[in-house]
Amino acid sequence: MPAVNMPAVDTAAVAHFAARLTFETDVSDVAADLAAGLPGLVVVDSRSRESWDQGHVPGAVHLPTREIADRAAGLVPPDAQVVTYCWGPGCNGATRAALEFARLGYQVKEMIGGFEYWAREGFAVETASGVTRRPADPLTAPVADALAAPVTGALTAPVGAIACGC
Repeated sequence: MPAVNMPAVDTAAVAHFAARLTFETDVSDVAADLAAGLPGLVVVDSRSRESWDQGHVPGAVHLPTREIADRAAGLVPPDAQVVTYCWGPGCNGATRAALEFARLGYQVKEMIGGFEYWAREGFAVETASGVTRRPADPLTAPVADALAAPVTGALTAPVGAIACGC
């Protein structure tokens, strides 16, 4: 069998994607970490009060980006693994919030997809009225028979969603 010539490793590309995985996480991973009770995890919603009131990740801390420098030390332990989020992929608010936490010395990741994809993938949403969830959007996560996946808790698998296999 003839030898196959493999392309040379692009070390810049490897470094780029490894760095992204170091500083970014997605909504499914955050939901899994919350459900597992990952010690030290603090999820921070960096949006406005009005946005927070409209709905947020259950258990998240509300800390708008402009207030992080002044209030983080009183709300977030210094050894926390912080995950920031904003509205969604069309907003860089979570990136700016993550930058503020990094400037303060925190370990921080940005939740890509933001609150939009949290809700669209069918994870629980908390408001003053309580915790709700909507069916998973088939454009964001594969959907199985909704009756096959009973809802047992706020941080369990979304209604009808199955893992994307990423």
